[in-house]
Amino acid sequence: MTAVPRFAATADSVPSPAMLEAWSRDGVLVIENAVTAADCDALIERSRAIVEAWDPAEGAAVFSTTAPRHAAESWFRESGDKVRVFLEDGAVDADGRLVRPKLAAVNKLGHAMHDLDPVFDRVSRRPQLSTLAHGLGLADPLLVQSMVIWKPPSIGGEVTCHQDATFLVTDPPSVVGFWVALEDADASNGCLYAIPGGHRGPLRRLFHEVGGELVTETLDPTPFDEAAAVPLPAPKGTLVVLHGKLPHGSAPNTSDRSRMAYTLHVVDGTARWHPGNWLRRPPDRPFRGFEEAG
Repeated sequence: MTAVPRFAATADSVPSPAMLEAWSRDGVLVIENAVTAADCDALIERSRAIVEAWDPAEGAAVFSTTAPRHAAESWFRESGDKVRVFLEDGAVDADGRLVRPKLAAVNKLGHAMHDLDPVFDRVSRRPQLSTLAHGLGLADPLLVQSMVIWKPPSIGGEVTCHQDATFLVTDPPSVVGFWVALEDADASNGCLYAIPGGHRGPLRRLFHEVGGELVTETLDPTPFDEAAAVPLPAPKGTLVVLHGKLPHGSAPNTSDRSRMAYTLHVVDGTARWHPGNWLRRPPDRPFRGFEEAG
């Protein structure tokens, strides 16, 4: 098992030749101290405020990658241009009622904080991220999806091994994930893992709409080589950049520590956005780039 190299953040964020070599070879970059502690704390504080203000009676859905019932629910399907709260499977009873305090029950927030919330907008549109996106080959980077992955203590759910290009579909595939550790993430509280070089293999599945329903279509039945996966421990402020075809996931959080992270997904506006994508935007709220004001 070979560890993924780590890089120090630079003032200009232009990817170095060593970073570009690692990106081509591994499909993942781990950049330490890329986001300030103050910005991490601001996103945590804002996330908690969103959850505190949320009334479960207004709507909710359990989000799980092991039992994805959420795909049939409007709370999920209509969240592409909204900020919505999703719950852990272990946080509700058989009737869907919360059995834990709200702040200990969340699976994630999604999916448009980067456009609708000023704190998330500011952090998401940092010039350094724009420079990095362009440096990795995105000609016209568009911000399409944002999530706060909550991973609460003891019940933080597993994220099964997957490729982001399964869920955010362009032709050609172009999605890149920017994952920020808002808190220290390690093997004990469910840090990321990835299969270096796995992005050079085929896209295994496609999650898209067929006949009004969201389905997962198998494109290649070859299983991921999870024996080749390596953990990606990430101290607070670390940025992990993920190629859209890179197989990755995270274990459940069974510890007594939380493991909050912020994920921003970007696609290339020069690629064709697949009409069957689950994530939809109305004409008056199109995807925007890093430099575009709301």
